[in-house]
Amino acid sequence: MARKATGAWSLPLLLLLALGMPALANEGGPRVKVLPVGTVQVSSADLPAMEPTKTAQPATSSQHGSQTAKGHASPDTGGRTANPLLPDMGVASVPAAQQAQATLSYFNRPVFVFKGSLFGVSAADRARRAHLRLQELMDLPGPLLVTQTAHPIGVMVQIDGATAFIVTPQDLDVLEQESLDVAAKLAVIALQQAIEETRESRDMGAMLRAVLAGVAATAVLLALVVMLSKAKGWAQARLQALTEKHVQRLQLAGVALLRPDRMWGAVQLLLTWGARLVSFVLLYTWASFVLALFPFTRAWGETLSGFLWDLLVQTGTGIAHAVPGLVTALLIFFIARALTKAADGVFERVASGQIRTSWLDADVEVPTRRIVRVVIWLFGLAMAYPYLPGADTDAFKGLSVLVGLMISLGASNLVGQAASGLILTYGRVFRKGEFVRIGEHEGTVTEVGMFATRIRTGLGEELTLSNSTILATTTKNYSRTVNGPGFVLDTTLTIGYDTPWRQVHAMLEEAALRTPGVLAVPAPQVFQIALSDWYPEYRLVCQAIPAEPRPRAEVMSALHANIQDVFNGYGVQIMSPQYFEDPPVPKVVPPEHWYAAPAKRP
Repeated sequence: MARKATGAWSLPLLLLLALGMPALANEGGPRVKVLPVGTVQVSSADLPAMEPTKTAQPATSSQHGSQTAKGHASPDTGGRTANPLLPDMGVASVPAAQQAQATLSYFNRPVFVFKGSLFGVSAADRARRAHLRLQELMDLPGPLLVTQTAHPIGVMVQIDGATAFIVTPQDLDVLEQESLDVAAKLAVIALQQAIEETRESRDMGAMLRAVLAGVAATAVLLALVVMLSKAKGWAQARLQALTEKHVQRLQLAGVALLRPDRMWGAVQLLLTWGARLVSFVLLYTWASFVLALFPFTRAWGETLSGFLWDLLVQTGTGIAHAVPGLVTALLIFFIARALTKAADGVFERVASGQIRTSWLDADVEVPTRRIVRVVIWLFGLAMAYPYLPGADTDAFKGLSVLVGLMISLGASNLVGQAASGLILTYGRVFRKGEFVRIGEHEGTVTEVGMFATRIRTGLGEELTLSNSTILATTTKNYSRTVNGPGFVLDTTLTIGYDTPWRQVHAMLEEAALRTPGVLAVPAPQVFQIALSDWYPEYRLVCQAIPAEPRPRAEVMSALHANIQDVFNGYGVQIMSPQYFEDPPVPKVVPPEHWYAAPAKRP
């Protein structure tokens, strides 16, 4: 089959053969009729548009048959002559941003990336049809020389003068400011390289040399792996001896700083992973070298080699660029640590009493120290954040947003508890060691935390109460107003109006003084807190400072027992909590019945 047509019909003949267009005939005048695509299956969008002639001319081909075309002036084009090869399709193409990109590859090597449509043909169809066109042209005899030719709609990439595909402005990357001529030149170079590799694949001598080089590379790889294994064994033996020799010398005040077995385990781990890394690099290099020996896989080998080199360059460049920022961040953290140490020194002096201030005392020294530490490190982190490696990446920013969102949504209760703890601490509601009553619970405060407070009752229980609950409940502090250590005892009872109140006062005071642990100074006091319908209400208040620590529940129980004994001894009946009238027989327990079985005398 002839490769070129002669004369003025050479290019129209090529277009007719590629498209397989039928003759244009119509009873009502010249009209275009599109018939199925021929065997070549190359779209007119990938071939140059031609200026039509007034009269259709025949064109024959031994492979594709004969086709004819007739040009005419379309009534809707203002008298312009219509293109017979592009009937009613127009030249408006879809924007490249709306089209899916398609890569034209030949012999496993990327040649060109189509980014836009042309004359209604999508980028994917352009790539598919260009690949079919390349296969057709490669089967034809000739030097297979790739050239480029300018055309009003783009740049034609040709093989021996036959158009393979067209590079159009829609295929350019606007952001990269790519020019049409440069894009076409790159496509020509890539296509010529693919053609040369197809020739090399049919050269038996070149393929035999590639196989021999691959075998030699494999032998070298195996030899290096064996040498690496022996070097690892030698290094293990050498380092084990050095580790056992020098680790024993690392002592402080006769105590070994490092254990030999753990140190040797760390050395072994380092050697193992180092050997694995070297083995991976050797295998990777071997794979890229062997793949690059053969024409069909050469593109893969070049990609592997380029990827490893680019990765090393990017990693080294990233580390080099991150060093100044990392040094700045470390300097900021060092300053924050120095400020924390200085603040700790001040707070230690406050706790020991060397420094006294009106706003800071030993009770709030610990929480204030923690708050100052948190503020210093948060400020340091905020200052060092822009200098941290990867702080400007989307992944780092997304992680920061995620953490902030988790804190804002899930830690609202936690923040409320912390705020309540600060209020209780700086409001000095209670201190550690004080006896308090919080709602229905009472006991000695054992810990005042930021989120919760623990109290120990006299019944062997330890209660943990949230700070927000304590803040919303009335708290009674029995230790705040006492002289020195200890706590306040109080109890309430009702006695009838027929009993002199002075006698009641004296009996309650006597019962308090009988109780072990109740202090005589200040003396117990009795208050008449209410005059109810049937009886007055008396409240006994005293201070307990036991000689040795005793739970408040034990002291309160002993006080109640002594009150009953004193009232029974003086023949005064206790009718709490309800009293309506005097019974026929007084409700008292005479002393001779105080130790009725099974009670035992002390």
